[in-house]
Amino acid sequence: MAEEASSLFGIVETTVELKSSVEKFHDLLVGRPHHMSNATPSNIQSAELQEGEMGQVGAVILWNYVHDGEAKSAKQRIESLDPEKNRITYRVVEGDLLKEYTSFVTTFQVTPKEGEPGSVAHWHFEYEKINEEVAHPETLLQLATEVSKDMDEHLLSEE
Repeated sequence: MAEEASSLFGIVETTVELKSSVEKFHDLLVGRPHHMSNATPSNIQSAELQEGEMGQVGAVILWNYVHDGEAKSAKQRIESLDPEKNRITYRVVEGDLLKEYTSFVTTFQVTPKEGEPGSVAHWHFEYEKINEEVAHPETLLQLATEVSKDMDEHLLSEE
């Protein structure tokens, strides 16, 4: 029985090479998520602070986004922040993802590239599916990759 349940848990992750700096990328995602729709309008329609303080642990952000061609929403609470390591962890507390997953936690970290300008975004999704029929969230990783590339282009255009 325990083995059966454990197959519902999963982790998927990806990295995306960026031209923009660690600071700028982290600031846009953590400090100015409400600007994300400017950076990637086809993927993210809005990000609104629902409670707490923007960029602080406990803040709840409502994201309206497009995934697999459908309009979706998710409320995420910032669980932890590590400004030294440019890492943030969000937990989905409400929304479309919870129709397929009993828990969904996203950890995002951006690190400097070794010996050259730019940075590397690392997305890590840890989740538990509601049942075996639910797919692993690979398409969400593709969305994270697209959003990262759009954010990068947007930040470079602001310079």
